[in-house]
Amino acid sequence: MNSVSPSGVQYMVGAGAHDDRPSAQSRHHNGHGPVPDAIREEPDEVDRLKAKFISAWNNVKYGWTVKSKTTFNKTSPLFLLGQSYLFNSEDEVERFRQVFVSCVWLTYRREFPQLEGSSLTTDCGWGCMLRSGQMLLAQGLLLHLLPTDWRWLECHPLSDVDFEVLKPRSPSRPAGMSLPSFSSSWTSPISQRDPGSGSAEGHRRTPEQCPAAGHDPQVEALHRKVVSWFGDHPSAPFGVHQLVELGKESGKRAGDWYGPSVVAHMLRKAVARTPVFHSLAVYVAQDCTVYKGDVMGLCESPLTQERSESGGTGWKSVIILVPVRLGGESLNPSYIECVKNILKLNCCIGIIGGKPKHSLFFIGFQDDQLLYLDPHYCQPVVDVTQGNFSLESFHCNSPRKMNFSRMDPSCTIGFYAQTKKDFESLCSAVSEALSSSKEKYPIFTFVEGMGQNYGLEGQSAGSMDGPANIFSCNRMSRNNKRGSTDEFVLL
Repeated sequence: MNSVSPSGVQYMVGAGAHDDRPSAQSRHHNGHGPVPDAIREEPDEVDRLKAKFISAWNNVKYGWTVKSKTTFNKTSPLFLLGQSYLFNSEDEVERFRQVFVSCVWLTYRREFPQLEGSSLTTDCGWGCMLRSGQMLLAQGLLLHLLPTDWRWLECHPLSDVDFEVLKPRSPSRPAGMSLPSFSSSWTSPISQRDPGSGSAEGHRRTPEQCPAAGHDPQVEALHRKVVSWFGDHPSAPFGVHQLVELGKESGKRAGDWYGPSVVAHMLRKAVARTPVFHSLAVYVAQDCTVYKGDVMGLCESPLTQERSESGGTGWKSVIILVPVRLGGESLNPSYIECVKNILKLNCCIGIIGGKPKHSLFFIGFQDDQLLYLDPHYCQPVVDVTQGNFSLESFHCNSPRKMNFSRMDPSCTIGFYAQTKKDFESLCSAVSEALSSSKEKYPIFTFVEGMGQNYGLEGQSAGSMDGPANIFSCNRMSRNNKRGSTDEFVLL
């Protein structure tokens, strides 16, 4: 029988973890439906009690989790953020662990300052898509601001994982040769718990024990700064409070469901409104089309100190977000190989997606399973305004996987290009990956010129105010019945 505890594992996993499609009678209890009108008004005592009840229910629902192990195949490669790992040695497991644990993990939080215009002090049950969007942006900022070989030095060991041979032995391997066997919670000898110690610190390596090259206090301070930008505080530029305010401009309010396309535009506006990011732009594709001219116009700026190779104007680094729909009511299997090829690219920073009404942040895959970070874990708020706030709850050491067949077709794919040359390489590499689709039409396309040249009003940087035009990126399923998980915005 599985044990249950509030802190035994960091994820709610499995198909039956919780009901992603609540009934009409219970929608207001778990937060996936719209917040009742009473909660949206100025809070009174009844509203406060109602909010406390919802918060307590969600804390139990998302705070208590069931232990489960994730199994990794040791004979086929795993791809994580464009890098390949083959778990045939402890060194490979260690290399994977360092990269995975270094990803910023953002989850539900409780007891943060009240969201303006509501009684909510938690995003449990409704903010998972916002959290997935935050994780995608955080990954882009880590690439933009930190060295490419940066790793978080706290070095948590992997938890609740098994490395097993799931396929027949390779004919090329000698008959008497077997692959190494790793424990379910793998650690190297130097990170084993001291039998005489009563502290859990024995499970964690100190920075001196980590195999990272050097410890730069300035880089670590910048890592902490990046995390603080996503804190649950009204002043955090990419926190839930700011994102909810931006969502109001597209008709969304605290407690509503946010789709991956709407979140993409919210992230774009959040970056544009943060003065410190004058050297970074966010572009959101229109109608599944990346217009190179629009990206060039957005990135060519005299404000940046960095100069492009062609000289003249400066160049802003760019995060490209592409909202797509990979099928009708469910994922079109023809696109799976294409998604795999995209996740193999170094320029890909992840995919905001998930299961229906259950957002996840996809960062890799192995065989026919996606690797993801899950925001559905309710943690206490961390005061990021304190200079030495704890980073432990912002990094995850329990990797999780799910089958491609369970993936919701609505998602937003993210890419990052630091220089103009990187952008040109990105266009070439992504176009090649898109050509692997078995469908007649690719997931999305790159075209020369600007959106106005094709009869589109406005650019990615324009306003998203006003009613949204609904459409599907999958030309083969335009006549299919739409799913209910997202709105696609055509500006």
